Amino acid sequence: MFDSRFKPAVSKYWLAAMAGLMWSIVGFILCGLAYEWLATVPFLWAGSLGAAGVVLAFAFYNLTFSKIARKNLERLRQFPDQVCFFAFQAWKSYLLIALMVVFGFVLRRSTIPRYWLSVPYAAIGGALILASFQYYLYLWQVRFPKEPGRTDEGNSCAP
Repeated sequence: MFDSRFKPAVSKYWLAAMAGLMWSIVGFILCGLAYEWLATVPFLWAGSLGAAGVVLAFAFYNLTFSKIARKNLERLRQFPDQVCFFAFQAWKSYLLIALMVVFGFVLRRSTIPRYWLSVPYAAIGGALILASFQYYLYLWQVRFPKEPGRTDEGNSCAP
């Protein structure tokens, strides 16, 4: 039997914060790589490729990453207050993360020019950053819940 003293338990809200931070950090790393690669080509070419990455980032966010983040947040909401630290992602997500890391490693060592790789890197990085805001919004709503009977609309001089 595993001794619970060795289980790194934290509040489920820390899990949401950790997930949001990880998604943001990885997203900024990917976007940073894309920016470095685009800085090596002429401005108009870099602008076109960068714009393609931004458009694809919004598409990836809307089609997949927002759904993954929502599903993960629903999973986190169902946890008891104290949960294992590593539960900020579902176990099958760790396998997907490992596959993405290996795929990125292979792509960076391929003969594909870096400026072409900047498009999927910017797209995935941007989608991760956008989706991370779902975690931050959840934490904001937990920290600052709406008061009963009060709306945010017309908040000027109401008694």
